Amino acid sequence: MKKRKLLALALAGAMSLSLVACGGSSGGDNNGGTTTEKSGEGTSSTSSLGDLRILNGKPEIDNELQELAIAYKQETGNTVNVETIGGDTNAADVLKGYYQADNMPDIFVIEANQASTWTGMLEDLSGEDWTKKTDYALVDKEMGTIGFPYTVEATALGYNADILEKAGIDPATLTSPSAYKKAFETLDSKKAELGLTAVVGYCAEPANLGWSSGTHVFAQYLDAGLAQNDTKYIDLLNDGGKYDDARLKSFASFIGLLNQYSDPNLLVDGTYDNQVAGFASGKYAFITQGSWIDLSNADFKVGFAPYAFEDGIDTIIAGAPSYWTVYKDGRVDAAKAFLNWCYTDTAEQILVEKAGLISPDKDCKYTADNKYADSIKSYMDAGKTSGWHTMLKKDGLQNQTCQVFADFAKGSLDEDGFCKTMKQVTEAYYAQ
Repeated sequence: MKKRKLLALALAGAMSLSLVACGGSSGGDNNGGTTTEKSGEGTSSTSSLGDLRILNGKPEIDNELQELAIAYKQETGNTVNVETIGGDTNAADVLKGYYQADNMPDIFVIEANQASTWTGMLEDLSGEDWTKKTDYALVDKEMGTIGFPYTVEATALGYNADILEKAGIDPATLTSPSAYKKAFETLDSKKAELGLTAVVGYCAEPANLGWSSGTHVFAQYLDAGLAQNDTKYIDLLNDGGKYDDARLKSFASFIGLLNQYSDPNLLVDGTYDNQVAGFASGKYAFITQGSWIDLSNADFKVGFAPYAFEDGIDTIIAGAPSYWTVYKDGRVDAAKAFLNWCYTDTAEQILVEKAGLISPDKDCKYTADNKYADSIKSYMDAGKTSGWHTMLKKDGLQNQTCQVFADFAKGSLDEDGFCKTMKQVTEAYYAQ
């Protein structure tokens, strides 16, 4: 039964084994294929827990994970083997082969909406020390605590703090539609002196940026303003594609405001690179992206503001994009010990300062080299983060909703049309 489940998953291509939700598995130093590096440095003691195997699908941080394995060996005497899949290699096919050969890794990655595929195959990690240090563990109603969060990503309206300061706008006041309307009007009237092309860098092009509008912008309807564990709107959506009409109308009005103040040359036909480059060069005061964008060349401070399409919304969406899980028939004790160690000072210095991951650990003292890190941490510390429940919608829905965002941006739909069409395509998709 378990093999049939995994085979179906692999053939469907549903398994994502990347360590960052919005990053591909290419682009790193790995030239493809599977590489296995065993940590043989450090102490010479042999642990009774046995050698631990981790499957990594993110070659960009392979070096840091190898360093993590060496540090673990030095501190505990336990060996961790990090296997990295990258380049043109299909990680799902590799995992399928491992399973069929009874050669599964002890730790591998899943996204939240893939949990049901692994029913009965993942270890319940409830009660482990690390669970007391984070609010971002993946908890399944049937299997318990099954996902270890190794990083936090966030998505909201990114802003150029320097530009807002010059315009006399306090981002802390952006918690209502009226506050945004006033801020946008102010910025629009000062575009020339501020060097802006447009107030907002938003792109609704569906072919290449549908993942952005259909998943991350749509996520704001599902979660903005809610507590981390509040699932009322994703539960409603998953009940046949239903919406809260009043909330959807308010959301549509806010998207209409973004359409109005966005760069028309970007809005309909732009690309991700155009969008990020425009914001990074100071052409836009706001951007509809997340903490994953590369702002290493930007010479200004940034922060996140909520999608306040209803009065009082003061949260950003933040959470683990994917999780490390423990294979139930693997070296469970060794895996548990390693995951607990990953929230220690030594491990977090490597994962945060060197790998650039934002820690889900409430007690972490390190800051990632990410321009959004301070802003995200301030929301986390204040308990002002909403859940990442967009990953729990029916897989593939984003390919339908993104077209509705695009038609709204083109002007072929008005606000009422946006709401009506969004409901129609969603209900039809869930009915399939």
